[in-house]
Amino acid sequence: MNRITLQRNPAFRHLYTLIALTTMTVSIVCISGCSKKDEASKIVTVYVSEDQVFSEPILRDFEKETGIKVKAVYDTEEAKSTGAMNRLIAEKDNPQADVYWANEPIRAEVLKQKGISAPYISPNSKDIPPVFKDPDGYWTGFSARARVLVVNNNVVDKPGTILAYTDTLWKGRSVITNPLFGTTTAEIAALFTIWGDEKAKELMTAMKRNDVAISTNNGESADFVAAGQYDFSLVDSDDAVNRMRQGKSVVMVYPDQGEDGIGCFIVPNAVMLIKSAPHPKAATKLIDYLLTRETER
Repeated sequence: MNRITLQRNPAFRHLYTLIALTTMTVSIVCISGCSKKDEASKIVTVYVSEDQVFSEPILRDFEKETGIKVKAVYDTEEAKSTGAMNRLIAEKDNPQADVYWANEPIRAEVLKQKGISAPYISPNSKDIPPVFKDPDGYWTGFSARARVLVVNNNVVDKPGTILAYTDTLWKGRSVITNPLFGTTTAEIAALFTIWGDEKAKELMTAMKRNDVAISTNNGESADFVAAGQYDFSLVDSDDAVNRMRQGKSVVMVYPDQGEDGIGCFIVPNAVMLIKSAPHPKAATKLIDYLLTRETER
């Protein structure tokens, strides 16, 4: 059939119109769908238990380097780690977060056991020692810090062990963060693992008997010691270093370094991918970024 016949036949004119409209519609749908996909790949929601003062600048750098918009939800100091974990559990059937950045791995392990995380092994995790990551990729530890004693400079005989909490020499003169929250939970759990339930419970009972004060968070504990309200506290190394950089009258002691000491507890951050994350592609990019050597530094 020649071109002239096609042009003069009304049926074919309608066919051309139908094809043109269909093509236009498909194009519009494709453009709209592609646009939404592109937009979705440029957003990532992360729940964060690491201190905002440290985590927020890193997330802003990630935005600048990748163009991916970060929606960050930060834990409060009073409910550190536990708040974000409980929120993720509550949202299990309708996940809102893509990534969880924990300040210690215990909550990450709990979320794995509850089926809230998804396995993801980042290529940037290959040099991280196995002890600091889940073998199946459900969470990866990074940027570890030490649990240290921050001690007021006016204390002459400075404590060198966490058992100082039970020494009557410091009765009523020490403070510790509520063990139900944050990295203090991780250390107390480690003591129960190392010593067994009976000995660890004895420690907790002895601390109560020795009038050890309870603070809301590590930063508050360090501030109490810096102000001279208490002689020492068990905190994260970053809390101690920050007060020293501020010129506060404190020193940092790595506990239990003697021959019979149990050693200084090292606790990493942990990052995990949330199962059925709304933005999985952007989520893995953020995880990869957090696990780079440059970010750790």
